[in-house]
Amino acid sequence: MTVQLGIPAVRGGAARAAGAPAAGPTVDRPQLSGLADRYGRVATDMRLSLTDKCNLRCSYCMPAEGLPWLAKDAVLTAEEIVRLVGIGVDRLGVRELRLTGGEPLVRADLVEIIAALRAAHPDLPIALTTNGVGLDAKAAALAAAGLTRINISLDTLHPETFAQLTRRPFFDRVLAGIEAADAAGLGPIKINAVLMRGINDTDAPELLAWCLERGYELRFIEQMPLDADHGWTRDGMITAAEVRGILGRRFSLAPDPRARDGAPAERFEVRPLAGPADGGPADEVPLGIVGIIASVTEPFCADCKRTRITAEGKVMSCLFSHDEVDLRPFLRSDAGDEAVASLWQDAMWLKPKAHGMDHTGLGAQDFVQPDRSMSAIGG
Repeated sequence: MTVQLGIPAVRGGAARAAGAPAAGPTVDRPQLSGLADRYGRVATDMRLSLTDKCNLRCSYCMPAEGLPWLAKDAVLTAEEIVRLVGIGVDRLGVRELRLTGGEPLVRADLVEIIAALRAAHPDLPIALTTNGVGLDAKAAALAAAGLTRINISLDTLHPETFAQLTRRPFFDRVLAGIEAADAAGLGPIKINAVLMRGINDTDAPELLAWCLERGYELRFIEQMPLDADHGWTRDGMITAAEVRGILGRRFSLAPDPRARDGAPAERFEVRPLAGPADGGPADEVPLGIVGIIASVTEPFCADCKRTRITAEGKVMSCLFSHDEVDLRPFLRSDAGDEAVASLWQDAMWLKPKAHGMDHTGLGAQDFVQPDRSMSAIGG
């Protein structure tokens, strides 16, 4: 649900601006300099959705017939996006920005948005998460506009399996997009993959080998209960432990010695298995890195540094949250940046301690799947 906080009435909060929406309930929080919550976490990684629209129909995200899209005037404008990022960076300590969707490439003004963000924030890391369809035509322009790096979804190397998962025959277009992003220097390129039981789970070692050969970092993501069909089940999902077991049939995995530092992916150095003939040790030089994002079975809520804004300007303090705080009325009123920043801080102060799924197994006694699908939230 959307939580209408109105202009925040907090200790040290901003005064109500002329023309701003009426004041709402008080959020009792201390004076803050950043996006802190009640459990000592501070969000510095901003995930901003540019649209809820998508040109694929991935079975773990959207129904085959698609979803009702937001009206054009409900989506944040380019100017509002640039302003909101500026508030995050200049006032609230945001240090990284990821642009998401839906599918951000379907926004006609994507290159202009990135160019404006880069002009305003020359040193800000700006990443993009995309399905890669149409990226071949835009990768060079995105790099020239100031995009730092890119994540591209690819769940399989088999066109027929790709079509089964995405319900679209665009496999070759995604490969072309990956190659174009690589040529444009948008690296290190990360490939995101979701394994679905009985569909592409046996493809995992092959996909990892393909990424290692090209210098891409593959990240396997546990299927999350964020599908619009609400068909997700705990028994049906491939767990992180299973992913490690599947990869272990072909590769040796060792924890990456570098600090995780709140990143969603647990990273592993990848080496070949010992030779079967001589039983000798695996090659000492890693072939590369693989990451596993285990939001369900091995959650990392205690180290979360992310704040999410939906395409229509609502703050979601947690990917699985049922509560949203709407910034758009304030962005479209006479409210100043200080008032918007304070409301954003209110939303993050109320962030739950965890998403509610059992931290030790697959049970989830107090977890209820959100109404929004991933495409409507932004990753």
